[in-house]
Amino acid sequence: MKSSWLLVIFTLFLSACSSNPDKDRELTEREYYEQAREALDDGSLVVAADRLQKLESHYPFGRYAEQAQLELIYINYKMSDLDSVLATSERFIRLHPLHDQVDYAYYMRGLATYEMGFAFVERYLSDDLPKRDTQPLEDAFNHFAELLDRYPNSRYVDDARKRMMFIRERLAAYEVGVARYYMKRHAFLAAANRCEDILLHHQRTAAVADGLAIMVEAYDELKMTSESEQALALLKQNYPDHPQLKNGKFKSSGLAMVDRRSLLNVITFGLLD
Repeated sequence: MKSSWLLVIFTLFLSACSSNPDKDRELTEREYYEQAREALDDGSLVVAADRLQKLESHYPFGRYAEQAQLELIYINYKMSDLDSVLATSERFIRLHPLHDQVDYAYYMRGLATYEMGFAFVERYLSDDLPKRDTQPLEDAFNHFAELLDRYPNSRYVDDARKRMMFIRERLAAYEVGVARYYMKRHAFLAAANRCEDILLHHQRTAAVADGLAIMVEAYDELKMTSESEQALALLKQNYPDHPQLKNGKFKSSGLAMVDRRSLLNVITFGLLD
C-alpha cells in the first residue's frame, strides 16, 4: 500500500515538471532576434539561421521580421548556400519592393548568381570557360544591371559595376573560344560571324583584338579578300602590338590548318595521302 502511494506522488511530480510554464514558454520576437545576433557574433551561423527562421515563422509581421529576412540572406551567403541566397533575395524583393534596404537584396541576388557562374574548376582553369554554360554569368550581368538602373546611388553599385566589367570580359573570351573551335573545324563563316558579334556586343574588351585576327584568317580562307583586308586594317590601327602582327605583317595562327587532311588520308587512317 505504501509503495502505491509513493508511485502516485512520483507520477504527480513528473506531471508537474513536464508542465513547467518556463519550459514551454514561446520565445518573444526580440528574444529570437537577440539569440540570433549572439550566435552570429560567436560565428554559429547554423544556430543564427535557425533562430531567424523561427522568428520569421512565429512573427511574420513583427518589427524584426524584415530585418531577419535580410540577415538570413547574409548568413546563407556566408554558409555558401547560394541557392538559398537567391531564393531569399528574390522573396524579399517580391515582398518588400519599397524597403529602404531592398537594394541589398538586388545586389545579393546578382552576387549569388555571379558565384554560381564560377565553379572551382572555372576559377583555376580559366581556359576551360569556353566549354561551359555562360547562362549564369549572363543572368548575373542582368541582375547587376537592374540594380544600377533602379538604385544608381546604392552603396553596392561600384562593386556591381566592376563585376559586370569582368563578366563582359569572360563572355567575350567565351566567344573567341567558340570562334577558334569553328576555325579548327573549318567552319570559317561561323567563326567570322562569331567574331563580328564580339565587335558588336563586347566592345572595349580584350577579346576584340583576337576576334579581328580570327576574322582576317576566316575571311582569307573564304576568299573574301575585301572583308579580310578590312579586318586586318582595323587590327593594325587599333592593336599594332598584337602577337600575330610582325613588323606590320600578319602571321597566321595555324588554326585553319588543324586536321586539314585529304579524304584518302582520313579513310586510310593517315597511311596514304
